[in-house]
Formats: sequence, C-alpha cells, structure tokens
Amino acid sequence: MGVNTSKAKSYEVEEHPFELRHEVRRLNARLDKIADSLEKSEFKDILENYTDPRKRILTNFMAGISRGLGLTLGTFVILGVLGYILSLFLNVPVIGEYLGELKKYIDANN
Repeated sequence: MGVNTSKAKSYEVEEHPFELRHEVRRLNARLDKIADSLEKSEFKDILENYTDPRKRILTNFMAGISRGLGLTLGTFVILGVLGYILSLFLNVPVIGEYLGELKKYIDANN
C-alpha cells in the first residue's frame, strides 16, 4: 500500500506541474509577507535582547535606575505639594493647632 501512495503522489506532481508552480509562488509570496512583518516588528532585535545576557542585564539595570529615580522624584514632588497644602490650614482652629504642634516637633528635631 505504501508503494501505491508514493506512486500516486509522484503521479499527481507530474500530472499537475502548473498547479505546483502556482502553489510554490503563492507560498513564496506568503513567506515574503511574513518576513516583512517580522522586520517591521523588529523581532530580530527582540531575540538578540533575550539571547544576549549582557544586553538583558544592561536593559534591566537601566530600567531599575529609571524606576528608582522616578519614584524618588515623584515622592519628593507629592510630599512638597502636600506640605504646601497643609501649611495653608495652619490658621484653621482644630487642624491648625494639631499642625502647629507637628511643626514644632519637626523643627525641634532638626
């Protein structure tokens, strides 16, 4: 049976050479489209980044520095704005007394 199927396959190829050429051209066109889309998505760069340990370490190091610097600056800005807003409430009777005591405590420890 195996011999008959191989003869049938080779018979089909010999019988329809134009269809085979057409199919090969169609597959080549699809492969070209896939290659173009991979080039556009920079897949090669992504693979190099994940396969080269030095690039991965450098990328992660720079990301860590950026995150740390961003968190530090963000915290500084938020606390500064919060401190400014709280300083506006020093003249409010109940809250002002509490914030005044807090300010005296902070000034005493500096």
